[in-house]
Amino acid sequence: MAAVREDLPQGRYGRSADEHADRRLRRLGAVLGALLVALVAWFGYHYVVDRSVSGELIKFKRISDSRVEAHLEVRKDRDATGSCTLRSLAESGAEVGRKDVRFEAGGTRIDTVVTIRTTESATSTELVGCTTD
Repeated sequence: MAAVREDLPQGRYGRSADEHADRRLRRLGAVLGALLVALVAWFGYHYVVDRSVSGELIKFKRISDSRVEAHLEVRKDRDATGSCTLRSLAESGAEVGRKDVRFEAGGTRIDTVVTIRTTESATSTELVGCTTD
């Protein structure tokens, strides 16, 4: 009985195509993984650390079919100026009112009640966002 050899002799015929493809896939995976980590770190930094202004809609109250009062609280750097945008929505989801609330430098916290005029009865009000100049 003769022994049957199933594999080619090691290193005799060069690297197989499968090994070459595996190496390329590992490199590609490492590069894509590093890019994903860098992207998550960049978004995380700008979301958590690089915020000089943030706003919060505390509550809103429909005064009439054409007016809504919104209680807005803004936290900011002492020297930051900018604005926060509020919008009111009808029951259908359509925007019926919008207002930009400006804030100037000085103080780190602004607590204000804003009146938003609406084109029809509003059922909700939301803070779209705050930006600095």
